[in-house]
Amino acid sequence: MTAESISPVKNPLPKATLMETAQVLRDVQIPMIAKGPIIRRPKVVAASERLDLDGRAVRRTQTLANKYGRGPLMLNIPGRDMALILDPDDVHRVLEDSPEPFATAETLKTSALKHFEPKVALISHGAERAQRRRLNEEALDHGHPIHHMAATFMPVVKEEAKALVDQVRGSGGTLDYQTFIDAWFRVVRRVVLGDSAREDTELTELTEKLRADGNWGFFKPVDKSGRAELLDRIQAALDRAEPGSVAAFMAQLPKESDAEPAQQIPQWLFAFDPAGMATFRGLALLAADPKTLDAARRQIREEQEEAAPMLPLLRSTVLESLRLWPTTPMILRETTTEVEFDHGVMPAGTSVLVFAPFFHRDDRNLDFAHRFAPELWGRPRTRKDWPLVPFSAGLGICPGRHLVLLLTSNFMAEILGHSELELQSHTLDPESLPSLLNNYGLRFRLH
Repeated sequence: MTAESISPVKNPLPKATLMETAQVLRDVQIPMIAKGPIIRRPKVVAASERLDLDGRAVRRTQTLANKYGRGPLMLNIPGRDMALILDPDDVHRVLEDSPEPFATAETLKTSALKHFEPKVALISHGAERAQRRRLNEEALDHGHPIHHMAATFMPVVKEEAKALVDQVRGSGGTLDYQTFIDAWFRVVRRVVLGDSAREDTELTELTEKLRADGNWGFFKPVDKSGRAELLDRIQAALDRAEPGSVAAFMAQLPKESDAEPAQQIPQWLFAFDPAGMATFRGLALLAADPKTLDAARRQIREEQEEAAPMLPLLRSTVLESLRLWPTTPMILRETTTEVEFDHGVMPAGTSVLVFAPFFHRDDRNLDFAHRFAPELWGRPRTRKDWPLVPFSAGLGICPGRHLVLLLTSNFMAEILGHSELELQSHTLDPESLPSLLNNYGLRFRLH
């Protein structure tokens, strides 16, 4: 039999041994799941920081890459095809070739997100995904760095940042994460749903409860009454269409038959939580790097008359926070057909794992792996570049990335504009940063 006549299914990709698979589960997947893939568990995050578990996960993946080369590497898991991406070019391929043949509606992801958004674009496929994705892109103005409603959002950011600083100063001057995230979500609720949602902490708590259920995926029954309540409350906000909110803009957009607008908004509320984590860590990066902080302050002053400042250095700081400490460490796809790679064929139905910290922190190849390097984000990144994917990439890229960067950078700017910032809880060296920074344990002194 000639090589040309061999069926592709007889040309499998390299496969990890049972021991290597157990090591990947122990060092990479179990710690990531334990921290909470949908909503973080603060005690586990603190332990991960203390024990350098994220660094161990990167080193484990490097060991496999050293042995198997480009891969992809099939894990040895009975009853489930799962592949770990090891090569930068394959990261680009998987993300750019989504949703076909690399679907965003991966099985494990679907099991988690169905707890609060079963018809969200992220876990849809085919025509339904296309309709839902288009609605997200239009509502979030995903093609523009400055959302067309930005001038409406900026007063909200200014008001809530000033209120936060005043609150901290009135209570001793210490800014902790809970105080910060409460203020951040007042911004989020007002921007997404309208000013009347400012104090609707019940909505945030309900979303968090359902996200906590999502951490358990298949292993916990869906709280159908809680999910229905969440979606009913969001639908009410769409019906209310409060002027100045993204919900009002979405309500005015043409709707295709399967767009399911109310089911897209929980994902926004979900995504703004890790955005807050990245922002708080970004403040820590700036506090640890006086030179960059001074440059950021100059940029804030230069753009202070703009209706919606671009603030590229602060945006780059948030992107660096997400590179150094990814809030979506595992990007998941699932093959819809057999897919041929240079080293073999990946079966249909394979869960494809892109472990972002491995590519963001691969010090075998990146001299900036562990340092604060905001200069990386001064230009658009292309397929020729090393894959730094804080918001994923390709057709599955986060449609709200520009809105997130707009709000986070301006919220940071307002805090810095009203106070001097001193990091009290950690000693950070911007040239050698830890594998994880526990946002829940960060403390700042505002002067």
